[in-house]
Amino acid sequence: MIFLELILQNFGPYNGRQVINLNPKSHDYTRPILLLGGMNGGGKTTLMDAIRLALYGHRAQCSTRGNLSYSDFLSQCVNSKAEPNEKTRVELVFEHIENDKPIKYRVVRTWEKNPKDGKDHLGILGDDDTWPVEALVNTWDDYIENLLPLGISNLFLFDGEQVKELAEQEVPPPIVVDAIRALLGLELAEKLAIDIEILVNRKRKEIAEKQDLDNLEEIEQNLKRLQEEFQHQQQNLTSLQAELKLSEQEEQEAVDKFLSEGGKIAAERSHLEQQKQEVTTQAEAIRQTMCESAADVLPLALIQPLLTQVQAQGETEFRTRQLQIAQDIILERDQRLMNLISQLEIENQKLEKIKSFLKEDEKTRNANLQQKQPWLLADDEALSQLGNVIYYLQNAKNSAKQQLSNLKNKEEEIINIERQMQTAASPEEYEQLREVVRKAQQKVAEAKANCETTRRHLIELETTIEKFKKDLKEYTEQTIDRKNREHIITASARVQETLKLFRERLTLRKLNKLENEVTECFRYLLHKSDLVHRIVIDTNTFSLSLFDLHSQPVPKHRLSAGEKQLLAIAFLWGLARVSGLRLPVAIDTPLGRLDSSHRTNLVERYFPSASHQVILLSTDTEIGEKEVKTLRENEAIAREYLLKYDSSTRQTTIQPGYFW
Repeated sequence: MIFLELILQNFGPYNGRQVINLNPKSHDYTRPILLLGGMNGGGKTTLMDAIRLALYGHRAQCSTRGNLSYSDFLSQCVNSKAEPNEKTRVELVFEHIENDKPIKYRVVRTWEKNPKDGKDHLGILGDDDTWPVEALVNTWDDYIENLLPLGISNLFLFDGEQVKELAEQEVPPPIVVDAIRALLGLELAEKLAIDIEILVNRKRKEIAEKQDLDNLEEIEQNLKRLQEEFQHQQQNLTSLQAELKLSEQEEQEAVDKFLSEGGKIAAERSHLEQQKQEVTTQAEAIRQTMCESAADVLPLALIQPLLTQVQAQGETEFRTRQLQIAQDIILERDQRLMNLISQLEIENQKLEKIKSFLKEDEKTRNANLQQKQPWLLADDEALSQLGNVIYYLQNAKNSAKQQLSNLKNKEEEIINIERQMQTAASPEEYEQLREVVRKAQQKVAEAKANCETTRRHLIELETTIEKFKKDLKEYTEQTIDRKNREHIITASARVQETLKLFRERLTLRKLNKLENEVTECFRYLLHKSDLVHRIVIDTNTFSLSLFDLHSQPVPKHRLSAGEKQLLAIAFLWGLARVSGLRLPVAIDTPLGRLDSSHRTNLVERYFPSASHQVILLSTDTEIGEKEVKTLRENEAIAREYLLKYDSSTRQTTIQPGYFW
């Protein structure tokens, strides 16, 4: 089986029609790997979901489905930018061998935003993409089960999270256990055992005496009645749960309306009024403080420029008086200096130069004094008091500015409180809104009580049914088996024993082959070839045990995180090889926590050999530039694509090429 083409239209983050060629044959060369790169959240997992959805429809185990119904899941998959009249479409073209001839099918699933009847429309096209294969449409689930059974599909379509879960758990997760059981053929043997039990019960009825048959039929009728009532109560519980959900929605709507139309504010009116009174009192206190400031030094702010000018003039005149005193002192000194010079009998020429210098200096100082004539005539104490007044005035201005800001904030707070009080409902409307909320809450309480009552009834019914089953089994064993030991019943018991032995031997034989394959794959991937010599698989839990060359157990915790992941991959690889099915392998986030050496082994040894077609969905940090170069040099890559995600539009486009 080979996937040839995947087409997405308005699916998930893929807007419009986008086509991915998955054919591993390129330029007449067949190379196994199809490499698709994309960042986290860019749509890689969506491609895996698209493949699963195309193949299995409502049975698909998609990553984002969870507990959603199939209808809700399909609606969730519709692209957010799609036009209302556009359909969402997923197409998968694959080829496989049928009657020794290659045959190609195109699986097409389409649906609308709210699909009718909660289903998609399935179409199967033949080789020329024109004629539909109607017979396959009606039997598609059975057909695909023969090609790629759903139970083992996770061995071929898996992701890094599955590998991580398998690596970290001592016992494989249920999804892998189911795949192993399907692969080993144990499901068929168990179904055969159930069919034999049904045959035995039927034959016991045929050979039972009339009284035994009557008793047996009475027990079976009671059991059937209880089972029917159990199913009815289950349906009733589902209906009650739906009613509960609807009641909870109505309650939420009533509460929202109660809040939006002022019911909550009306209930809090007294608190708002008290809050308004407190804020008003605070505002009045601020106004009183401002009045006190206005009665003090603050009015002088009206003539603050004059005060500043007076202060400057006073300081200037003070400096002038100081200069006058200094001038008198200098004149006295100059006179004493001239007397001294006269006594020293200095030459007249030099003496005249000294006198000329002193007269010029005196003239300059007198000129400076004449330019600054005093008019204020303030003393030092007055100037000091004026400075104090200006200082206190500036503090008063700053305080008044802060008080004005506080007063403005309080007034705005009063306005907001009054606005809230105005939006409050009237007492009559408030009572009506509150009554609606009360009734909605009462309805929710009644719905919860009904659900709980029905749930308890179901538990009681289930207990009674188990008791009747036990009685039926005991009656059959103690009465009919004791009276009627005919050939069929005896033979069936021997067949059951033989079948049990067959299952055990089949399990041992298949597990022995699986152990060899997993050991070979793990040693091939692991660069420490002497770490593990043999791997043993438990027949009941399917857990793995590791042994070295000396048959000594190797505790799993001794393995690094990367080695555990390689062991998980080897387990999945071995299961795929034991299946004998030639199917494509698709891996989402393949490398995980592997170090460089383990990555190299996986890139060089596993990816090219995992299957004839390997689809890798990777980020730029998993299969990086070095790993891509290695795969290209080994001629292992057939095609490369890049999933380009635009975070502004939340859309992804598919482009040729990789990150590098």
